[in-house]
Amino acid sequence: MPEPNKPLVTALVVSRNSKDDLLRSLKAFFASADVPVEAVVVDNDSSDGSPAAVTDEFPQATVLVQRKDLGYGRAANIGLERCQGRFVLLLSPDVSLDPQCVGRLADFLLTRPDAGAVGPRLLLPRGQVDPDARRAFPIPSTLFYQTVGLSKLFPKSPRFGRHNMGHVAESDVHEMDAGTAACLMLRRSALDRVGFFDPRYFMFGEDLDLCYRLKLGGWKIFYLPTASAMHNVKPASPDRQRQISYERSRAMWTYHFKHHSEDVSAFGNGLVWAQIWGRYVAERVRSTLTRQRREAI
Repeated sequence: MPEPNKPLVTALVVSRNSKDDLLRSLKAFFASADVPVEAVVVDNDSSDGSPAAVTDEFPQATVLVQRKDLGYGRAANIGLERCQGRFVLLLSPDVSLDPQCVGRLADFLLTRPDAGAVGPRLLLPRGQVDPDARRAFPIPSTLFYQTVGLSKLFPKSPRFGRHNMGHVAESDVHEMDAGTAACLMLRRSALDRVGFFDPRYFMFGEDLDLCYRLKLGGWKIFYLPTASAMHNVKPASPDRQRQISYERSRAMWTYHFKHHSEDVSAFGNGLVWAQIWGRYVAERVRSTLTRQRREAI
């Protein structure tokens, strides 16, 4: 049982220039929590008044202001040092929790001591489940299926659609390899055993890496559809989209090199590198051509 006056759940939010989304997310968190909670917000050098706004509206929250953008992993590690909860809810500013989401995730971890993490049914604005909410680890074969388009052609195939687990009903509770740091509840004791986020990732990939280490440590990771939340993803500017595309690709190579490269030949690693960065180049070319067509109209 949690100690008296100590939170059962700490929400850890890393934010940068997302004041309105951040305030909405914290409001939903505090309103929906039916267990003792706290919130720790790490601000990555925002210029929109986010820290002051959070302090004014949620004086019970801890706000840690950074003087530069540290990226997600480094900032989250600073926040984890201040989290007192038995469980830590990684929460993105653009995620709004449904009522009872926090309690149901916490109840699951309380009743499953073998679970190191559990994620909710995280919905995108159009109603589909966020593909990052339930994932298999991106081993070389799944990267290949994504690159050649087999994962899109056969999304429910246990082989070709394995990365986003399309072969498992999204209404079923099930074990998975990894969730997403946008909304994922972690057992603090498991974190203390396997370590915090790897600072080599700037944005993206940190959650995959952490989940991989949790699994190596003997912990299980689950998807819980009875707990739900909304991921209010918004269109990114061209510059922001370029950064996102680059950082995703860099994270995928960092993850592969760290965890899988030793089991693959030098030639195989070269193919993986070519797949990852080839996709990046193709995305940038498509984006440039689309923008040029729009400007020509």
